[in-house]
Amino acid sequence: MARTEHLPIYRASYDLCLYLEQVVHRFSRYHKYTLGTDLRDAARRALKLVVRANSQRDRVATLLALREESEELKEAMPDGLAGPSVP
Repeated sequence: MARTEHLPIYRASYDLCLYLEQVVHRFSRYHKYTLGTDLRDAARRALKLVVRANSQRDRVATLLALREESEELKEAMPDGLAGPSVP
């Protein structure tokens, strides 16, 4: 299995997972268990896709799935919820 910790996209995805955990913790109970769960799950799926793409020889299909997951995550985020800055 290839190492992924050195990749900027892995670090950014991991930082997003950590950020969303902190933000969702402050949500109201209703949003924590509905919207919060969706956001955290989508961020984890994106992180898994980064790891999977790094370990594959033919990455195109996995990277396309990662792009779709990222777009869905952006759409699920409420207005005003800005994630960590990505270089």
